[in-house]
Amino acid sequence: MSDVLLIDLFVEDRAHEEFLVPLVERVAKEEQVKVKLRVRSARGGHGRAIAEFGTYQKLIQRGAFGEAPPELVVVAIDGNCTTFADKKKEIASATTQELQGRVVAACPDPHVERWYLADPDSFNDVVGHRPVVGEKKCTRGHYKQLLASAVRMAGHPFTLGGIEFARDLVEKMDWFRAGKQDTSLKAFLDDLRAHLRQLGAQRRTTQ
Repeated sequence: MSDVLLIDLFVEDRAHEEFLVPLVERVAKEEQVKVKLRVRSARGGHGRAIAEFGTYQKLIQRGAFGEAPPELVVVAIDGNCTTFADKKKEIASATTQELQGRVVAACPDPHVERWYLADPDSFNDVVGHRPVVGEKKCTRGHYKQLLASAVRMAGHPFTLGGIEFARDLVEKMDWFRAGKQDTSLKAFLDDLRAHLRQLGAQRRTTQ
């Protein structure tokens, strides 16, 4: 068994990818687990994400990627004001028998941009402006606009709307503060950490 854990990251869009790649890498490092991340992207955004997840699993079964199957799959789909538990059940219902127990649901509620803003103190350290996140709002595009606005208020040129700061934000973020601010982020972090801890322990016992 290789000492490197293969993880597929199935994401809804680029904002998920830019944030979750460094997040998974950081948590894996904290758990002393070596990982190799492979990004698989859904086409068509949230409306087709679950259907695309089904297609992705069929491709794995056929060996269409020409690589070893993943040992863990992180499925990132916005909650869109559905509870984390309900969205997790939706993903679980779409998971084939082959991947049962190997899927971690990342369901930002309502949208992933809220995770970027989950720790305003570290956001201020990285970007140079402290955003006021406030109570959760389900308005479409609200957190995307809030993130972009915070970047402009800090005096940065408008490029990618804030996702260009993803890696620095993740590296600086205080997990406790962020999890307290956003329960969907805490739920994902706890689930991811538990899976990595278990897989890491299995590797150590077989070496």
